[in-house]
Amino acid sequence: MVALGGGTGLSALLRGLKLHVVPRHDPYPTVRRPIVDLAAIVTVTDDGGSSGRLRRENRVLPPGDIRNCMVALSKDEALLSRLFQYRFSAGRGLAGHNFGNLFLAALTHVTGDFAEAVRVSSRVLAIRGRIFPSTVSNVTLEAVLENGQRVHGETRISASRSPIRQLTLVPPNARPLTEAVEAIRKADLILIGPGSLYTSILPNLLIPDIARAIAHSRAPRVYIANLMTQPGETTNYSVAEHLHAIQSHVKPRIVDYVVANRQKVSPAVARRYRRQGASQVTVDSEGLRRSGAQLLLGNLLEEHDKIRHDSARLARLLLDEFLPNTTKR
Repeated sequence: MVALGGGTGLSALLRGLKLHVVPRHDPYPTVRRPIVDLAAIVTVTDDGGSSGRLRRENRVLPPGDIRNCMVALSKDEALLSRLFQYRFSAGRGLAGHNFGNLFLAALTHVTGDFAEAVRVSSRVLAIRGRIFPSTVSNVTLEAVLENGQRVHGETRISASRSPIRQLTLVPPNARPLTEAVEAIRKADLILIGPGSLYTSILPNLLIPDIARAIAHSRAPRVYIANLMTQPGETTNYSVAEHLHAIQSHVKPRIVDYVVANRQKVSPAVARRYRRQGASQVTVDSEGLRRSGAQLLLGNLLEEHDKIRHDSARLARLLLDEFLPNTTKR
C-alpha cells in the first residue's frame, strides 16, 4: 500500500493504517494483519515555520511533514514520539523549532543524505512502514492566480486569497527516489490524500516520474477528499472540484475512486470555521460521476478542537472496500 500527501491529513491516515501493518520483526504474529508493506511518499515544499528556517539556514529539505508521518507510524506514540514533536518555546535560535526537525537536519549533515537521515530516524522510532520524501531536489512551488498574479513559495500560495489557476514545481523535472517509484509500481492500493490540495497533494503529483508510475498502475487509485475547504486555496470547492484540479494538472487520469465524508459538521464548529473562511466540502455525486470516478461515502468525521478524519474509521473503510479478502478471513 502506498499513500501520498503531506501535512496533518496524511498523518491521520497513516495513524489508522499502521494498526493493520504486519510487524517486521514478529515472525509469529498473534493477530492477522492485511498490510505487509505501507509506504508514505511525502511532499518537501514547505518553506514556513521551523521547516522553512532549517531549509534556509542549514540547506536541508524541510523535515516537518516527514517528522509528523514518522510519529504517526511509530510503534507507539509515547516518549520518543513526544520527544520528536517537542517544540522549544525559548532560546535564541531554538524557539519555534521541533526537536524532530533538528534531529533530521543534524542527521542529514552527518550522513550527507536526507533520505538516509529519514531511514535512520525511522529505525529509531521503530515505525510500521516506510517513508520517502517525494524528491531530494530542492524544489519550490509557483502558482498563477486567477487575478494573473504569480506567487512563489508554499507559504505565500497558502496565504493568497485569489483562486489558483495553475500550480508548477520549480524545477519542473525534479526526480523522485527510485524506491518511491518502485513502491508505487508494486502497490496493490494507491492512496492520494487527504491534505491541502495545492500544497500537500499536487506537489507530489507534479513530479513526472511519480505521476507516470501512478498512471501506469493497475492498482485501485483512491483520492481521499478533505473534510473542509481552505481559505484561498480551495474556497467553496466541492469534492468534484478538488478532483478536477488534480486531473487538470496531471494527465492522464489517475483517480479511480473518491472516498468522502457523509457526516455533517456540528453547527457550532461550522460557525467557528466559517469565521476563518472555511466550510465543509460538499459532495456532488453528479460531478464525480461525470469525472469517471466511483464515490465511496463513510462517517469519517472527528470533531475536537479541530476537525480531522477519524483515523480508525477511515482505515477500516479502505480495508473493507479494497482488501476484503484479507480482512474477512
